[in-house]
Amino acid sequence: MPDVSFVNLLAISAIALVAPLLVGFAPRLRIPSVVLEILAGVVVGPSLLGWVRVDLPVQILAVVGLAFLLFLAGLEIDLDRLKGRILQVSLLGYGITLVLGLGLGSLVTAAGWASAPLLIAITLSATSLGLVVPVLKDAGQSASPVGQTTIAAATVADFGAIVLLSLFFSASGGSTGRKVTLLGLFAVLVALTAIVVLRAGMSSRLGEVLQRLQDTTAEIRVRAAVLLLVAFVALASRFGLESILGAFLAGAVIGLVDRDASSHPSFRLKLEAIGYGFLVPIFFVSSGIRLDLHGLFAQPTTLLRVPLFLAALLLVRGIPAVLYLPRFGRRSTMAAGLLQATSLPFIVTATQIGQATGRIDAVTAAALVSAGLLSVLIFPAVSLSLLRRGARNETRVGEPAPVLPVSESM
Repeated sequence: MPDVSFVNLLAISAIALVAPLLVGFAPRLRIPSVVLEILAGVVVGPSLLGWVRVDLPVQILAVVGLAFLLFLAGLEIDLDRLKGRILQVSLLGYGITLVLGLGLGSLVTAAGWASAPLLIAITLSATSLGLVVPVLKDAGQSASPVGQTTIAAATVADFGAIVLLSLFFSASGGSTGRKVTLLGLFAVLVALTAIVVLRAGMSSRLGEVLQRLQDTTAEIRVRAAVLLLVAFVALASRFGLESILGAFLAGAVIGLVDRDASSHPSFRLKLEAIGYGFLVPIFFVSSGIRLDLHGLFAQPTTLLRVPLFLAALLLVRGIPAVLYLPRFGRRSTMAAGLLQATSLPFIVTATQIGQATGRIDAVTAAALVSAGLLSVLIFPAVSLSLLRRGARNETRVGEPAPVLPVSESM
């Protein structure tokens, strides 16, 4: 066996276990465990205690964890939602986001914090679909019109941000025109693969074999999904595109094929167990370890970037929610805007690519990730409160107002 140390991986695995346990002991705080994972990485990393570093085993697993994170995000896509009026509003909203983001990106570039306004715009343009859906489910709004519209907008934003990042800022380099061509060829290959997989799924003989092997040690469906993930990531890299695009589209294809899960209800749970139970936490903890907090706290002016980027997130993703105002009213629109401004995983990914390509410095990257952390802490909690209050008000419509004693109405 190669002489490889697993000490750093041991520490990161321990953090991955403890973070959700802490959240479980304090459920009212509603802090996503991903926030604690990144913060713990900051504490044990070079920025503070210096106990843990990102060595080769951690680096490899973190890359696989990022691929699995995007794969699971793609799995959340529901094509049935992306049609008609909802799709039009979502696309229009994302267009407004990019325009606002470019304006703010120009200001950031003028301040010397980055060298590519479009990269800042793309970084600010995503919405964390994996965080939006649970909040809407908690509020009982995931199937409501406002919930469906918000989920559709988050889907478009996630997909658009990943495609644009891969197209314009891939670490592999190359001209944009060539990348557009390669992206088109890659999309054709993805579509052909989806058709082949769908047709294969119609085979009764293959279906019988899959059903017989799916819950044995063969775990055949999981192996097939992992093969598709690795194949798409490898193809994207060969085409000079970002591997995250391949991972995201692999998840989307699996989600398309796996619409009727009645014969294999545990399939997605198994994929989530691999991702969220092992690989994804390694990516987030290692991302915290890499954060440069020394530079961020070096001067008060650099620390001010965090609230500024938080406000930028709210502006860029929150303002397009105004499109929902005529249909859903002020309270629901505000809740949707806050959810759309919730973003963290993509910010972590984009800033790492920005640093690798020399377009974002370490301090700006740390400020953006810190703003993403705050967005996850603040925006969903406020949005959930607004949605629940709105639901309570709706149940009271038409009911006579209770007559209160004088002492209670004062």
